[in-house]
Amino acid sequence: MTNGHHITVEPSSARVRVVHGEHVLADSERALLLKETGCPPRYYIPAEDVRLDLLTPSETHTVCPFKGTASYWSLPDAPDLAWAYPEPYDAVAAIKDHLCFYEPDVS
Repeated sequence: MTNGHHITVEPSSARVRVVHGEHVLADSERALLLKETGCPPRYYIPAEDVRLDLLTPSETHTVCPFKGTASYWSLPDAPDLAWAYPEPYDAVAAIKDHLCFYEPDVS
């Protein structure tokens, strides 16, 4: 917590799937749920449950003062649709080796 900013990371009991066009990009029952002040809840999916062979690393990088520097992945028709924190800050270390997508299907 910093200046009223909270982040929690916990295991999710939901099945999280990401489908784009005809491709299932991710399917996991091992996702982590990250809740952060001022942001929508986000599901971080283990890299092993993501079709990284379909995604291309992007040149985009952003910096979050609470999580670290994010790297992004794209599809030809969907730039920067996934991101991860390769070296997350200690407070969110659990999200290392996990990817996040903007609009997953959660059940």
